[in-house]
Amino acid sequence: MSQRVADTAVVHKVELVILRLDSLSTLPCVAARFLSQLLQPQFSPSTLAETIESDPALTAKVLSLMHQQHLSFSDEEFSLRQLLDKLPVHLVRDAVLSVKVLQAQDDDEKKVLSREELLLHSLAVACCAKDIAEIASPKINSRLAYSAGLLHNIGNLALHQAMPKSFARIVEEAKSRNVSICDIERKLLGTDYTILGKRLAQKWHFPGEIALAIWLHHSDTCLISQTMPEARIAQIVQLADSIARQCSIGQSGSFDAPVPAEQIAQSLAITPEQLQQIRHNLPGTVAQKSKVLGLDLPKPQASYYDIVHTTAAQLARDNTKLSLENRRLQTSLSHSDFITDFLSSINSAAAAIEVAESFAARWQKFYQTGPVCLYLAPSAGSEVLESVVVEGPSQIKMVYLNAPADSPPIPKVIQNNFAILNAQDYIDWLSEQLDVDFELNQTKIMPLLSNGKAIGAIVFEFRYPASSEQLQERFKAVTSIAGAILDMASVSAKQQRFAERFAQLIAKLKTTQRQPTSDSSLNALAEMAAGAAHELNNPLSVISGRAQILAETETDPEKKQILKQIQENTNEISYIVDELMAFARPQQPRPAQTSIEQILDEAIQMTAQKQNTEQLDVQINVAEAGEKVFVDSAQIVSAIANIFSKSLESYSGGIGPIKVTADADESGDFVKLAISDLGCGMDQQTQQRATQPFFSARPAGRKRGMGLAHAARLIQLNNGSLSITSQPGSGTTVTIFLPCK
Repeated sequence: MSQRVADTAVVHKVELVILRLDSLSTLPCVAARFLSQLLQPQFSPSTLAETIESDPALTAKVLSLMHQQHLSFSDEEFSLRQLLDKLPVHLVRDAVLSVKVLQAQDDDEKKVLSREELLLHSLAVACCAKDIAEIASPKINSRLAYSAGLLHNIGNLALHQAMPKSFARIVEEAKSRNVSICDIERKLLGTDYTILGKRLAQKWHFPGEIALAIWLHHSDTCLISQTMPEARIAQIVQLADSIARQCSIGQSGSFDAPVPAEQIAQSLAITPEQLQQIRHNLPGTVAQKSKVLGLDLPKPQASYYDIVHTTAAQLARDNTKLSLENRRLQTSLSHSDFITDFLSSINSAAAAIEVAESFAARWQKFYQTGPVCLYLAPSAGSEVLESVVVEGPSQIKMVYLNAPADSPPIPKVIQNNFAILNAQDYIDWLSEQLDVDFELNQTKIMPLLSNGKAIGAIVFEFRYPASSEQLQERFKAVTSIAGAILDMASVSAKQQRFAERFAQLIAKLKTTQRQPTSDSSLNALAEMAAGAAHELNNPLSVISGRAQILAETETDPEKKQILKQIQENTNEISYIVDELMAFARPQQPRPAQTSIEQILDEAIQMTAQKQNTEQLDVQINVAEAGEKVFVDSAQIVSAIANIFSKSLESYSGGIGPIKVTADADESGDFVKLAISDLGCGMDQQTQQRATQPFFSARPAGRKRGMGLAHAARLIQLNNGSLSITSQPGSGTTVTIFLPCK
């Protein structure tokens, strides 16, 4: 088995272990604090606010709970304390009690890095990020920055919890070599804590900007934030991490030199004097937070056991009440038929206005309403709104509307929160532009929300009596699904623009460039890929999650299959984003002297596995036995296997022949490989674009077209080059030069 396959298996196992975690563990002293607060007679969620805000495990659990309860907020309004007050008391109590308490560490593990040190570092970064956000320009929500700083290290906290002995070895090696813990994690695990933290942030549904900060705070945040403002939180966390490490508060697990703070501070419009003041205040602020968590308790384990004994009796009395309340809060699926019908009507290529038309038509039919108008929020800088008007089953039209000059098209009160409003106070501008007679005293307006932001609004005439409470419960889930789908369609259009820019940058890259990772074009590709992932992952998560909820309770096999297809398609889109990231930010090569015969043999085996066949007609002629190249053999095996697969696809039978010759070039510095087939060949236009990502000459239903692009990228990373010659009907030859040293 090649090293590449082995590394992939290791990464898969590590991610599987981490993603099995339901929550992070907290320390006994923290548990003692929140248990004593739970016993207070006038307990409310805000009672726990200061403790929750100071502990990564509790903050992570509450953020996940907020998503489950469909609590929405904008990034500007984010406040953990205010959101806690919106949650039912028993749900907060259940969530806090479900957080596991960390068992005592072995002495050897404590010597390397204790959980207390990791927690202190997270606290320091959180406090520092809050201070930075308060003076950065333009302004950023300091509460959001604080939470992002507190959670930036959850990948390492998860490794410490799930794989304590492996984590201790990683920290010990990082310390002995004075390097970043990320370098050692990638070496031993094939991934690092920023990626693992991102995976957990997605699983637990953190706000998008917090997930970005967890993922990107070790990247070039100054460059990324220039065209992706959402990444400025990551920039603040990176600066806070550097300051916390300079002040030696806690321990992050990294032992390399911190990132210089001055350049990041300058890009955030922070002066050296302000930077020095932040450093000066930080130790005192962290000391206060430490007391909140009880880190100063002399015997935290004993305090924890005492409070557990006291709490048990009270929790037992509350158990029956909580069980009844939980049953009452089960999600109502009375409108699953409508949702399933709507979802099954959509295809992946549908534009946002086409999705809006499908939803509006089904809305009127299912709820037996009068006229319906669904309009989309205008894009940045535009005063034109796309809209759909439905007066009857055969009376559907698309209309362009002019946004009102003196008020927002979507009322402010529903721009970030769901509510059902009487439309007569808000749609004068709409009535002036539409030739539709709404009965105003019966007309309602509601937002279509996605991630706490109104994507559009629906105006409809409601013709039968119902209380506001009934309408609220009935329509909130349905419109949130429509909002997520509309958001996804809009993001898909943006993604096409990303792809166009991506192809332009790829065309500028020289195939013989020896250090592609330092080229500004590749930095731009990485930035664009990160943007694409950010734009897609949140709506994909909403769609997949809603489809899963519906599938679990659906009894109709046909509808259940439709929902399963929706989940599978969203997973497929996520995989495409991952392929884009793998191309823009591949793992750095680890070259070693390797026999060219060995590389070719492993490539044949990998190709056979991909093609699901035991026999391939590959004829190999190596001019000099034992010829060696200096490359990352796993990457080159993968690249050549991709080329073999493309050669096999050129035959109708799919087994060959493929001829391979290998010989040293005239300089003696490279080995020249020629891989030839007698397949269908390529015309000149196809040949020129063959190594571009996502290009394929095949018709609809084809594969994604990453094989040759990925092969060329991996060969380029290993200081090699790839060229293609071909004639239609006469076959293709791919020529590869690989360095000998």
